Amino acid sequence: MSPAPILQLQGATRRLAGRTIVDGVTFSLDRGCVLGLLGVNGAGKSTTLRMIAGLLAPSAGRVLFDGRELAEEPALARRLGYLPETPPLYAELRVDEYLAFCARLRGMRAADARRAVDHVIERCGLTEVRRRLCGNLSKGFAQRVGIAQAIVHDPDLIVLDEPASGLDPVQAASIRKLVSELGRDRAVILSTHLLHDVTACCARVAILHAGRLRHDGALAELTGAQGADLETLFFRIASADDAQAAA
Repeated sequence: MSPAPILQLQGATRRLAGRTIVDGVTFSLDRGCVLGLLGVNGAGKSTTLRMIAGLLAPSAGRVLFDGRELAEEPALARRLGYLPETPPLYAELRVDEYLAFCARLRGMRAADARRAVDHVIERCGLTEVRRRLCGNLSKGFAQRVGIAQAIVHDPDLIVLDEPASGLDPVQAASIRKLVSELGRDRAVILSTHLLHDVTACCARVAILHAGRLRHDGALAELTGAQGADLETLFFRIASADDAQAAA
């Protein structure tokens, strides 16, 4: 019998103040795959990621991790890594201190945490700033530290919300390369509204618009060399939904 997908969303719905933010989203994700969650601002991407990370409970539907319901077994969240859109850094801590703190929060012993911090600092290109205060980092390094805290405990699933947002082209390319490397042996969800982020490092794309999942499939089935087919699909979905809403 084949193992359960690392992640399953079954009709995941989130309502807030009488308004449906995410409406019946269903998809699954296996290890070794980078899924690009694509959508315009306000499509419901961040809310979906918060449900996956266990920060929000679905109003309806289920989030399953390795076939087990996250809401019933919250300890499963230790096997997740999550980077929100704004990295949750403590400005008064040095980079190495902050990452050690994050490792201990995930239940790692002190010696294991030190080794993990050294490894993740090297992997994320943070050696030159490891003793710098988090509050004094550039945006590019702050994003790298945010990714480092999400992977310091070697999670099975990594959830990244707009990791390359606001970065210059060189920084953004470096982040995309890191995301591609992370997806070789674990599952990664990359939320973005930038088509290039998806075409650069994702094997699958899911398009979310107005809180509903409009497409989920392999990127190779859609894109040509320049990703024009993905762009056409994305704008066709958005235009059709907007026209329906206006009718």
